[in-house]
Amino acid sequence: MTSSTLGRVAILIPALNEELAIRRVVESALAVLADVIVIDDGSTDATLERIADLPVILIRHESPKGKGESLRDGFREALRLGFDAVVAMDGDGQHDAADIPRMLAAARRYPDSLVIGARIRTRENQPNARRRANAVADWGISWGCGIPVADTQSGQRYYPRKAMELVDLPAQGFVFEAAILIAAVRELGLGVVSVPIDTRYSGEFRLSHFRPVRDVTLITLYTIGQVVRYGRVIESYRRSHSTPPVVFDPVAENGQAA
Repeated sequence: MTSSTLGRVAILIPALNEELAIRRVVESALAVLADVIVIDDGSTDATLERIADLPVILIRHESPKGKGESLRDGFREALRLGFDAVVAMDGDGQHDAADIPRMLAAARRYPDSLVIGARIRTRENQPNARRRANAVADWGISWGCGIPVADTQSGQRYYPRKAMELVDLPAQGFVFEAAILIAAVRELGLGVVSVPIDTRYSGEFRLSHFRPVRDVTLITLYTIGQVVRYGRVIESYRRSHSTPPVVFDPVAENGQAA
């Protein structure tokens, strides 16, 4: 598998107390791309020991700073090292690195777009509270973007360099991922395309760091502020909810990953 037409691409893995899953996640990532950046967000378990012998670029936080800061530091390092794009994936095993070639194929098909690994297969595996929270977030963040977006809460994403350069957006925690989506579309004119992936929750190794009520409330408040800021509120709503999101599956189209 090559990503030559996309330039240099690295895999970015934020991790906090992922000792049970992190080695498998990192090894699977290394099997797809040679460059893997792990941001350890102040883990207090054996996360670091599990990957100590693996050839990764490691960023270490002395204490937890949240997912937003982990992604922010990962973007900065990727930009410093001259990468043209990164694919972010969570360290808990929920995401499968085997989906990344399809995401890269989508990025080639849709230049100047973010690509989301959208958990729209086997959606029934998703806990009810999480599914409802994600539906609310999709409704609101799509409005914030002014275009329809499938699975705005997925952490498996392809970020082109232009999106990484939004690193200094004033948003923290899980809100940062929403802020990147909205600003990439509104400020940079980037598109968003979703690639279907499986919903993987059975076998999750730890309780999620995402708190549906708290985090969706924070994301909603941020998004409302952005909707108001960009204006043309009704027009934005119509654009974001009158058509389906862009979904591309290179396997379905070609019979194999590009």
